[in-house]
Amino acid sequence: MDTEAQHMERDRSSGPADGTEEGSRSTHVPDGPSAVPDGPSASMSWGRTAFLGMLCTTALLLFSAFVLQPFLIPSGSMQPTLRVGDRVLVNKLAYRFGSEPRRGDVVVFDGTGSFVPEAGAEGNPVGALLHGAAASLGLAEPAGSDFVKRVVGVGGDRVVCCEKRGRLEVNGAPVDEAYLHPGDRPSDVAFDIVVPDGRLWVMGDHRSNSRDSRDHLGQPGGGMVPVQRVIGRVDWLGWPLGRLGSLEGTDAFTGIRPAGADHG
Repeated sequence: MDTEAQHMERDRSSGPADGTEEGSRSTHVPDGPSAVPDGPSASMSWGRTAFLGMLCTTALLLFSAFVLQPFLIPSGSMQPTLRVGDRVLVNKLAYRFGSEPRRGDVVVFDGTGSFVPEAGAEGNPVGALLHGAAASLGLAEPAGSDFVKRVVGVGGDRVVCCEKRGRLEVNGAPVDEAYLHPGDRPSDVAFDIVVPDGRLWVMGDHRSNSRDSRDHLGQPGGGMVPVQRVIGRVDWLGWPLGRLGSLEGTDAFTGIRPAGADHG
């Protein structure tokens, strides 16, 4: 009796030969689409995505740095031509091959040394770098030293305000500025200046709401912007979609004689 009991106990403990016990099933994972991807493959996929993202961002930054830069309009100084929140596209190639800004051009420039003091070494360099990258993509307001204005006088020009009808004069010729903000006069500040060679006299289209060359007459440089500080020319509106297109030009300065020819 004891021998039969031992045999029966051994038979119960040894599983069936076909391996259909529950414990055996749990040790096998079926192959196929439902299988979980292994760790290294998933890591490589995320790595490729991150690399492509960095590559695209770098390409955009380089394109913005050398060719076409989005610029967020931060104030109303250029209304109605440019409105607060507009994204404009600044053509950085406009003056790169020998051309120089002309009267009537709307330009973005670095006002360091002319509109704002020379920057010191203060501040968080990492934060400044990140803000600069965002600004160069049009995602943040530009640096405090970057401005957008209209060129009114170039090197050698004599710019006077105002003649008997209240208009600006450039080299003795009156200028009809149709782009001015409705109700604005050409200037509430009288001036009579000669623009040095290699510099620009710039003004906002919203004259009563623009800090421009007039506000820096008594400072070093006299409000004149060095040509080499010009970042580029505003050629297109990129946002909002309802205003998408090229920036409308002006014929206000057509026929202005070269500097020195006003008495000839």
